[in-house]
Amino acid sequence: MRRFFALLLLVAVALGTAAAWWLQAPLPQRAASVPQGQPLELAIEPGTTPRGVARAAVQAGLDVHPDLLYWWFRLSGQDREIRAGNYEIPPGTSPRALLQKLVRGEEALRAVTLVEGWNWRQVRQALGRAEQLRPDSAALSDQALMAELGRPGVLPEGRFFPDTYTYAKGSSDLAVLRRALHAMDRRLEAAWSQRASGTPLKTADEALILASIVEKETGRAEDRAQIAGVFSNRLRAGMLLQTDPSVIYGLGEAFDGNLRRRDLTTDTPFNTYTRAGLPPTPIAMPGKASLLAAVQPAETKAFYFVARGDGSSHFSNSLDEHNRAVNRYQCGQK
Repeated sequence: MRRFFALLLLVAVALGTAAAWWLQAPLPQRAASVPQGQPLELAIEPGTTPRGVARAAVQAGLDVHPDLLYWWFRLSGQDREIRAGNYEIPPGTSPRALLQKLVRGEEALRAVTLVEGWNWRQVRQALGRAEQLRPDSAALSDQALMAELGRPGVLPEGRFFPDTYTYAKGSSDLAVLRRALHAMDRRLEAAWSQRASGTPLKTADEALILASIVEKETGRAEDRAQIAGVFSNRLRAGMLLQTDPSVIYGLGEAFDGNLRRRDLTTDTPFNTYTRAGLPPTPIAMPGKASLLAAVQPAETKAFYFVARGDGSSHFSNSLDEHNRAVNRYQCGQK
């Protein structure tokens, strides 16, 4: 009898040792399932049972019996904690590491960057190029898209905060846009709450429009507040803003990189040489710094500025001074 119990003990120890080894050992991958050295892609739909997860892992390319994985999930006590999602299983992943990844929800993430100063057309293009991002917005008009995001009647230009957004593979681009939309809401609200008392801006939307102009006009970060100060002075005085980026925006895809005199005199809703006040919508996505500059402009007497050619701007209080600066920096006269 003692020999029998000793034998049982030896078997139990052997099984325990084998189980411990298996839990730490790399799970083999079927050679034909994925190129050598590349991770397997495992998609787990919401509501999938632990047994279904084990089968999905084998179907994805793991060379193991699904019952082994299933019973490991069960015996771990974490089988009901496995999260739905899209995962990458790199070569060498052990059963223990696999379960930890699934329980923690460590999905395979990708990222798309929306750049400060981009317009809505460029945002659309970036989303269309984004890796493994489902293009649900591609078939929607601008109006239908904004309605889908809960903003019917609002135009999309400038409404999304420029930043890098991560997403799980297979996510909808509408989810990314919704995050960017809410991020801009928060940034704009925060900026508007800090507005200077003497601002000529009447609403947060006007601040967003001016910030988009500042974003496009700024070559150097330190000039932002000064540029915003010039435009604020012009708005108070009822002067035309005369900002080239808004004219270029109004030209749309017809702009070939060369702004001509006729473009400055051809009236469009965005031609600030022919129409007073701010343009009807933002012309780009402003970042945080431009939002703050728009609502907290520098106190300046300048009404004019011109690019020096090195990224900075020369600011002038009078038209005569401005014309001399234009001749110097734009025409090469001294």
